[in-house]
Amino acid sequence: MAGENEVSAVELPITGSCHCGAVTYQLKVRPRFAVECNCSICRSLGTVWGHGEVGDIAVTAKPGATTSYVWGDRQLAFHTCKTCGSTTHWEAVAGDAKGRMAVNLRLARPGTIEAIGHRHFDGADTWSFLD
Repeated sequence: MAGENEVSAVELPITGSCHCGAVTYQLKVRPRFAVECNCSICRSLGTVWGHGEVGDIAVTAKPGATTSYVWGDRQLAFHTCKTCGSTTHWEAVAGDAKGRMAVNLRLARPGTIEAIGHRHFDGADTWSFLD
């Protein structure tokens, strides 16, 4: 049974925020599934992603509220709140994924990931789903 603040069905938009509330997001579409990736950065961040197109996601933050981290093939910019350190989202800045974004569903209401459905992605090796 879902708790008082948990969701049992996906209500749109899906909203979330960093710990201090300086960065918020709205995911306007239901992702096909929540994705937990085992690549080195996602594993280190402990994120579970909800993917969408840039137009499907609205991130609200004052200018300079986040810092971004781009590494490896330099295609994704991971955004983290400068105040509390929560990783809120990534945005594709180059390559085939350009125009795509994802938000950290661990920052949404409890039960959101379970209501969407959770899949594990092997970003460390095979670039395929493990389940």
